[in-house]
Amino acid sequence: MYASKTFTPFIRYWALGLSLIVLSGCGSEVKEHSQTIEYQTVLSQTLVLNDHYQHMQTYTGTIRSANTTGIGFELAGKLNNILVDSGDTVTKGQTLAQLDTDLLTAEKQQLQASLLQTQADIDLAKNTLVRTQKLKLQNYVSEQQLDETQQQVISLQANQKRIEASLRATTLKLEKSTLLAPFSGKISQRFHNVGEVIALGSPVFTLIGNSQPLAYIGVPIDIAQQLTTQQMVDVRVGKQTFSAEIAGISAEVNTISRTVQLRILLPDSARVINGEIAYLAYQQDVQQPGYWVPMSALTDGVRGLWNVFLLAKAEQDYYLIERRDVDIIYTNEQQAYIQGAIQATDMIVSQGLHKLVVSQKVTLAQIELEGAL
Repeated sequence: MYASKTFTPFIRYWALGLSLIVLSGCGSEVKEHSQTIEYQTVLSQTLVLNDHYQHMQTYTGTIRSANTTGIGFELAGKLNNILVDSGDTVTKGQTLAQLDTDLLTAEKQQLQASLLQTQADIDLAKNTLVRTQKLKLQNYVSEQQLDETQQQVISLQANQKRIEASLRATTLKLEKSTLLAPFSGKISQRFHNVGEVIALGSPVFTLIGNSQPLAYIGVPIDIAQQLTTQQMVDVRVGKQTFSAEIAGISAEVNTISRTVQLRILLPDSARVINGEIAYLAYQQDVQQPGYWVPMSALTDGVRGLWNVFLLAKAEQDYYLIERRDVDIIYTNEQQAYIQGAIQATDMIVSQGLHKLVVSQKVTLAQIELEGAL
């Protein structure tokens, strides 16, 4: 009993000593790790100076057939018959619609009757003139009577020509009461119905020709001055892209859009619809020095400026972060063309700027981006 009581304190002291030894070892290990310093690793890019950049600009316009016409009758009247409708394909000379011609038919018959009567009067006047001339030789009539007879014949002949001209005009009106297709194409719209009285020159249909489609696109004056007729350009319509030829460049500026219109000839095989939007992509070389950087290399600055993080050599393999102001000249989806407080051969951080602060020490990753993108 006495021996067990003596042994118990010994065990307690032994366990306490062992714990102190373990804690002492842990403390020395923590102290050793705290002396190791690791710096942030960043991706860098060396700047390369360029003397120009390529600016891709897209201009819009519309598709129109070379023949797109609102067609109608050349005279007023009641619409008596319509033979085609929107969406129908027609050929040149095909009958499209007709006006009521009852009044014109009656007028023509009246003129024909007047012409017959005038012809009869002329025949009688000519016979009278022959007899008068014979009597004149025998001195049975005066010079006055002979002149009057001759004048009557001339007057009747003139009246005959007037009636013939009126008859031709009425016949022409009858012909023009039938609307014919001036060219082959497709009916786009119909504006009137049977029974309507239409005004002179009012269009009945819009006819779109089957001829080669054209794209009419407006561009700025400086771009128009760089283009020439017969130059090939890329035109996109919907999901289709065509190599098209510039058929003409307008000689005046649109007063509203301040652009010059291009007339671009699409291929015969182009399946496009009148009124579709056409896009002209034009790449222009802009002579201005600058540097290409990825969009991820830019961060917001003050007073509307943008910043890049420049890598300044510090010691050994370490670099210090410096903030530099830059101006963005041009951007595309992935890159920016910049100028500012930078120069060729400078190294900048290409991405991950949100993890960095000015004057922070960093090291370079093994991979470096190309400077001239």
